[in-house]
Amino acid sequence: MSKNVIETVTFKLNEGVGRDEFIAAAKGMNAWVEARDGFMHRRLSCTADGTWIEHIQWADMDAAKAAAAEIGKAPGNANFLSAINGPTVQLIHSELEVVIN
Repeated sequence: MSKNVIETVTFKLNEGVGRDEFIAAAKGMNAWVEARDGFMHRRLSCTADGTWIEHIQWADMDAAKAAAAEIGKAPGNANFLSAINGPTVQLIHSELEVVIN
């Protein structure tokens, strides 16, 4: 049986991109994310030093990888993606082992 996968992405924003502007762009791609096969949950947070952390829970690794391969192709995701400072991006996929709700 496949385990759920947590996609963790950390990044900083490009110079001049405001927090509220970025949050609006992040919300603007919610429909695309929710429509992906295997999508379960999405959380986006920010540390005091401006590092953003996005956690997306997928049903399995295939779903996570399929979404990652398609994210740049959707025009509605452009504002979100263009706000991110590319060299700061770190992406990790991990299998979910313990959940407490």
